[in-house]
Amino acid sequence: MKKTTLFFSALAVLAGVTFTGCNNNTATNATPVQSDSTATAGSIVYFNIDKIMESYDMANDLRSVVETKVSGIQSEIDRRGNKLQKDANDFQNKVDKGLLTTSVANAQYQKLQQQQNEYQQYAVRKQQEMAEEQQVMLNQIMNAIAEFVEQYNAQKQYALILTTSGDILPAPVVTGSPALDITDELLAGLNEAYVKTKAETPASK
Repeated sequence: MKKTTLFFSALAVLAGVTFTGCNNNTATNATPVQSDSTATAGSIVYFNIDKIMESYDMANDLRSVVETKVSGIQSEIDRRGNKLQKDANDFQNKVDKGLLTTSVANAQYQKLQQQQNEYQQYAVRKQQEMAEEQQVMLNQIMNAIAEFVEQYNAQKQYALILTTSGDILPAPVVTGSPALDITDELLAGLNEAYVKTKAETPASK
C-alpha cells in the first residue's frame, strides 16, 4: 500500500483545522525545540506536511497497524473470490463435458449466482471497512498535529502557520524563506510529545 494513497488527502484535512492565530493558553505538551527557523512572534511561517507525515512516529505506528488490518481484510476478500472462481470453473467444466442433467445444472447455476451476489456485497462492505480504517487513522494523526500546533503557537505567537507538501501540490506555500520553515521544530516536538504519551499510557495486556 502506497503512503500516497493513505495520506493524499492530508492537506485537505489540514485545511479544515484551525492552526493559526495567537493563543494565550498555556501549552502543556509543546516543548520548544531548537531549529534553523529565526522567525519571531507575529511572523507568517510554514511547515512541510509530507515530511511530518513521513517522519512522525505516531503516523508510522498507526500506519503499520492499519496496513496490517487492511492486508488481512484484502487477503480474505481474495481468498473468497478465488474460491468462487474455482467453483464456477468446475461447474462450467462439468457442463461442457455433459456431466450434469439440465435440472442439476440449473440448480447449481442458481446457487453460484447467489454466491456471486453475496461475495460482491461482502467485498463492497469490506472495502468500505478498509476505507474507514484509513480515514480514522488519518483523522487521528491530523487531530494530534492540530492540537500540538495550537499548543506550540501559544508559545511562539506566530500570526499565521501555513502548510506545504513540497511535492505536486505546493499550495498554499509556493515558496518561502528557509528561516520561516518550522518543519523540523514541529517534527521534533511532535515526536517528543508522542514518546511522552506512550510512556504515560499503560501497556495493554
